[in-house]
Amino acid sequence: MTAPPLMPAAFIGHGSPMNALETNRYTASWRAFGQAVPQPRAILAISAHWYLNATAVTAMPQPRTIHDFYGFPQPLFDVAYPAPGMPELVGEISDLVHPTWIGADVDSWGIDHGTWSVLLHAFPHATVPVVQLSLNAEKAAGYHLQLGARLAPLRAQGILIVGSGNIVHNLGALDRAMPDTGYDWAIRFDQDARERMLTDPSELASLDAHPDYSRAVPTTDPFLPALYVAGLAAAAVATSEPQVLIDGCVGGSLSMASYTLGLPPLTSLDKAVDDNQPTDQPIDLPTDGRNA
Repeated sequence: MTAPPLMPAAFIGHGSPMNALETNRYTASWRAFGQAVPQPRAILAISAHWYLNATAVTAMPQPRTIHDFYGFPQPLFDVAYPAPGMPELVGEISDLVHPTWIGADVDSWGIDHGTWSVLLHAFPHATVPVVQLSLNAEKAAGYHLQLGARLAPLRAQGILIVGSGNIVHNLGALDRAMPDTGYDWAIRFDQDARERMLTDPSELASLDAHPDYSRAVPTTDPFLPALYVAGLAAAAVATSEPQVLIDGCVGGSLSMASYTLGLPPLTSLDKAVDDNQPTDQPIDLPTDGRNA
């Protein structure tokens, strides 16, 4: 049997849940990414929104679509992403990362919006099995970076690893008058993260010492999925160097930067983005600004 190709990996800055329903330059890039990758055996998603005091993997044959937000329009709550699960992947992951303990979640989680808002564009038919890996809130940045590196052999087994969060994520500072740019501190932090991701991804975990970290990352959960892809990149050969998929800031304090691993720059992306320009509408977030 022919071995599957080495799967790419990606970190996606997913932003507002409304991106699930919208067509803009960011969602166009997610679609282009999905069209460029080989057919995965399964997708292992690491979403900012499954954040608990344990490291666990979903292990149900048919994960439910989780609408883990409030205050948004009804069409967003009507979204279903009926991808199958892959319970056997838990054992493969457990074997890879032993002696790190991995729990098997058979009924408490599913596919949250950090995952499905991206996959609706990248894999709209929902036929590829999807498994989620939780973020362990008790662990420091180095744990997440190292765990990402230890997951690297999955890429040779046909598993597409996708982290989904935001490198800069400060909802309390959102400014609807800044739809397509960021504050100086947000751009500065985002650019420093980009330099590290592209040149020495293992250094992404040390951004907690950055002078803008407390404003850019007031809570760690949106940032942590990037560390998994940085760990994969640090473990990869030179042919899998990270590339920018799309970049930019919205609302002053959200970075939409996304990175791929194991894919060249997508030549079709420029046209996809040109065909899907963002509108001039303000960011569609609830008034409390806590759901992104």
